[in-house]
Amino acid sequence: MATYIEPRVLKGFRDSMPQAEIARKGLIDSIESSFKSFGFVPIDTPCLEYAEILLGKGGGETEKQVYRFKDNGGRDVALRYDLTVPFARFMAEHRAELPLPFKRYHIAKAWRGENTQRGRYREFIQCDFDIVGSPGPAADFEILLVLKNTLEPICGGGVKIHFNHRGLFNRFLARLGLTDKSVEVLRTVDKLAKIGTQQTLDLLAVNAGDKANQIINYIEAKGTFEERLGLMTEAAGGSCPESECLARIYSFMKDTGSQDSFILDPSITRGLDYYTGIVYETLLNDMPEIGSVGSGGRYDNLVGLYTKPNSAEQVGGVGASIGIDRLIAALESLGRLNEKATYSMAAIACVREEDAGLGQALAGKLRKEGIPCEVFADAAKLPKQYMLAEKKGIKWLIIPGENSFTGGAGSAVSDSGTFTVRDLSARDNRELKAAELVQFLNSQKNSG
Repeated sequence: MATYIEPRVLKGFRDSMPQAEIARKGLIDSIESSFKSFGFVPIDTPCLEYAEILLGKGGGETEKQVYRFKDNGGRDVALRYDLTVPFARFMAEHRAELPLPFKRYHIAKAWRGENTQRGRYREFIQCDFDIVGSPGPAADFEILLVLKNTLEPICGGGVKIHFNHRGLFNRFLARLGLTDKSVEVLRTVDKLAKIGTQQTLDLLAVNAGDKANQIINYIEAKGTFEERLGLMTEAAGGSCPESECLARIYSFMKDTGSQDSFILDPSITRGLDYYTGIVYETLLNDMPEIGSVGSGGRYDNLVGLYTKPNSAEQVGGVGASIGIDRLIAALESLGRLNEKATYSMAAIACVREEDAGLGQALAGKLRKEGIPCEVFADAAKLPKQYMLAEKKGIKWLIIPGENSFTGGAGSAVSDSGTFTVRDLSARDNRELKAAELVQFLNSQKNSG
């Protein structure tokens, strides 16, 4: 007798049901279309890498969250925890084959053994896009603009992108004599939105002592962009390349009329060690508590980890990642996720099993016209087929009659054959000839 195995899924992992997956794929298609419109091209990298590749620069809590193990060959390997570090390895390995600047996107799964919460899982999909080989603020701004243009249509507007410059913050910390504590300070500041000012101040005091209040004053600077940048620049010791970079990016925002979508926020630091320049996080106005749905920054030294020390060319990059699972959680809560989406617009009912080939022939005509259509395989009473179509989210059920397929099984579909077309949501029937089906369904498709 076979042994029973209880079906179960690991904590932080999920099965995805058809309706949820259709909605997810629809979002990914929209995101991918936006990336392509800016000239980004797709790549792919392995899910599994040598552990030393992934752990070279992750740092801190991330290192503790990596799924790491010995494979059957005794190699020390790990599942990727994001798509940026594998991309840096990819660039170092394939630099000679790629034009610079190089603009890529990568939509795939990653894994982190972290505590699960709403919109955050241990297996998740990231939608990454990057520009490498372009060191100036124009590339920084383009990434910000892609974030805005991608997320605003999906979220119905109401998107705010908070950005900062890690280099300017590091200058400020150096002026306070805290360079050797910069990693700890940055990670503490990164928790501000989650734990609040007082707890952040208490944690900062551990590493910054009596200078913790100055850090709080810096990260909570108020006012317009110009006013905030002025306060930050003064605190960092005066005008410098980093403050000039922020000013130039803001001028680009004004040139495109997009400045209202962006906020200079000195508390944005990002927790990963590899960021060296501009950093950013994207919040939804209607649900800021869900956290960032798109974040990233500049990482000018990351590719260098996988390049020989004396290499003549070091390739820097800037990029961002959209967290599809967190975005879906937010859209579900806001009632903006298309949960009734379906791949098939129409279906052909099965009245006689011997007509299955003719049903597929008719469906083939509809598919050639861009009308998704499936054919039910099993003859059953029509009410049962109505229920099946409704469960699948199908709008139109095409029901063959006695004269729909002239000549019986094995004959070609006749344009003069008549079909009953049922609107499943309105419970309404109409009679149409085969020749009229395409025109009618096309009109329904184009009207939404």
